[in-house]
Amino acid sequence: MFNHKIKLGVLGRKKTFSVLETTISSADKTLWFHCASLGEYEQGLPVFKELKNEHPNHKIVLTFFSPSGYEIRKNTEIADVVAYLPLDTKANAKQFLDLVHPELTVFVKYDIWPNILNELKKRQLKAILISALLRENQIYFKWYGGFMKKALFAFQHIFTQDQESKILLNQIGYTNVGVSGDTRFDRVYSQLEQDNTLDFIAEFKSDKLCVVAGSTWPEDEIFLVDYINSLKTDTVKFIIAPHNIKTVQIQKLKQSINKKTVLFTEKDETDISKNQVLILDTIGLLTKVYNYADIAYVGGAVGKTGLHNTLEPAVFGVPIIIGEHFNNFPEAKAMIKNNGMFSFKSKKEIFENLDKLINNNELRASSGQNNLDYIKNNRGAVIQIMSYLRK
Repeated sequence: MFNHKIKLGVLGRKKTFSVLETTISSADKTLWFHCASLGEYEQGLPVFKELKNEHPNHKIVLTFFSPSGYEIRKNTEIADVVAYLPLDTKANAKQFLDLVHPELTVFVKYDIWPNILNELKKRQLKAILISALLRENQIYFKWYGGFMKKALFAFQHIFTQDQESKILLNQIGYTNVGVSGDTRFDRVYSQLEQDNTLDFIAEFKSDKLCVVAGSTWPEDEIFLVDYINSLKTDTVKFIIAPHNIKTVQIQKLKQSINKKTVLFTEKDETDISKNQVLILDTIGLLTKVYNYADIAYVGGAVGKTGLHNTLEPAVFGVPIIIGEHFNNFPEAKAMIKNNGMFSFKSKKEIFENLDKLINNNELRASSGQNNLDYIKNNRGAVIQIMSYLRK
């Protein structure tokens, strides 16, 4: 009752069956896509689009577990029905599949619900898991994880992001597995085919060098604000897109900056180009804003909240700076190894990283190109998945 996000999920799940009953008939042919949250949706989207194109007469059911996915994508054009996944009980699993009766089910990454998956297998309904990323400390690989382990065997095929995940599955006797890589590479590369222009960003940037800090948390912003306030010049512009856009936090962030700063919601009331810092107190623009970055900072790895999407800025060929907690993010490890990404542990280190990237044009260009090459070289997961499904 006192947690808004949990409340949204509880209320949303109460409506799932009535939504399905009114939108799907027993005569409909359906495909079911399930994502834990927004990140998994973006990851699966290239595959969802291919399947939608190849099955124009099927209704597509898209489910989320988390409100952060459902609330942002509840009106997506990719699906005919968007709903919360009901809680994973045997009764709910039966009722859900009675209503949806999917010819194909696609789960993304690792949101595994054993009762639902076991019911799929019992009904001999085809299901696959894509972009799976598994680690040996997960319950599937423990002696006490039999129930969860059994759920994995409901998938006809599992496509993993890496060889290590395939090896772990083989060790528990699961052999219908292939290493396809991460569909996110296909997803972010397709961004280059979109119109990424934002006139107000171009006006703000005014052809100056621009640092875009995306999905920042207060612990990230402490370092960024210290750096911005320390600058003796106005030749570098900064765009900050906080993860949390609550008014109190946005105002606190703005007041902590001693350079001329404007909010997105204030942009029409002023000459935006006269400001050195722009704070995006809105959502949904960051992917395109990275197109204007000369240097990107991605939040989440200073604290323990988890590193946000580093592939989105990488596809625009810019160097990236992150905090030190990135061990569970293979793409960050790879880009650091490729000299396209730089991590820091202290105020001194982030200042040094920003200074060298701002002042060294050659380093900035080569680091950014390394990141774009990394994206290009890791595409192809969608082709492998679709080739399997077409058999």
